[in-house]
Amino acid sequence: MSIRSVAVAVIDDMPVYELAIACEIFGMVKASPAGPPSYDVRLCAERPGRTRTESGLVVHTAHGLTDLSDADTVIVPAVPHACLESGLEFPPDLVEAIRRAGAAGARVVSFCSGAFVLAAAGLLDGRRATTHWLHADTLAERHPRVRVDASVLYVDEGEVLTSAGRSAALDLCLHLVRRDLGAHVANQVARRMVVPAHRPGGQSQYIDLSVPEAGDDGLGPVLQWACAHLDRPLTVDDLATRARMSQRTFVRRFHATTGTTPLRWLLGQRLMRAQALLERTDLPIDQVGERSGLGSAANLRRHFALNVGVTPTDYRRAFRDADPGS
Repeated sequence: MSIRSVAVAVIDDMPVYELAIACEIFGMVKASPAGPPSYDVRLCAERPGRTRTESGLVVHTAHGLTDLSDADTVIVPAVPHACLESGLEFPPDLVEAIRRAGAAGARVVSFCSGAFVLAAAGLLDGRRATTHWLHADTLAERHPRVRVDASVLYVDEGEVLTSAGRSAALDLCLHLVRRDLGAHVANQVARRMVVPAHRPGGQSQYIDLSVPEAGDDGLGPVLQWACAHLDRPLTVDDLATRARMSQRTFVRRFHATTGTTPLRWLLGQRLMRAQALLERTDLPIDQVGERSGLGSAANLRRHFALNVGVTPTDYRRAFRDADPGS
């Protein structure tokens, strides 16, 4: 598998948290434990050398902003708070470099307030995008052609992606790894980071696939049981009965614990099971549908088209696990 280049834009006085997330996630990813890193991470600054962050940490950069356009993926982490609070203009060289990267075919990504740079470059015009909820109104006011959605963790518009504030950058990074290398690799990275592989968000998000612990309002054992019986035609009433709750109480507690509904959670679990079977087995498509609880091959294809964006066959071809023992 070819190594993908990831170029991260670094500017003076930027927050270090989102920058560190990009370096940590893409710097650690390997398609297999014994293989090389799957990403080549480059830090690109207006003046290569030493760039001082908001917290006083100094970042050493070997690349200039002109190198952004040569990367497969370009990331703009959060911008200095002063740029948002006082309305200061972003470095024009940065905006132009991001514009050129998009025109060159790079996948352009922003974390948190980095969306303002993408908007200034014109890459968000007519697109849905998100940013930290504190800055969402400001983004909408400054860039009325951007369809700002502050209710989600991230937005995937194909070759332009934006995340909400702070730790939502983790969610978007894991989503990108999942797109590039498959669910199995992304889940392994999430375990190493000690974070959920998925968190609930808006309708463009993957469903929350985490299972609560046994002590989480009594739902843990029920959901563990559901995961072991996904091939059955489970209903909300089945889960509520097993939890020894009324259906109304169960739905209320379920949403409070997971942030989503029981049926959406079940669909997410079944999609994840199907992805794992496609990646790690040679089962025919109809058997993948049956074992994951998604039904016939036609039903599996429909759910993949709506929620994953590709056919099961294309997903298997792209993400077939080369090291089943990993």
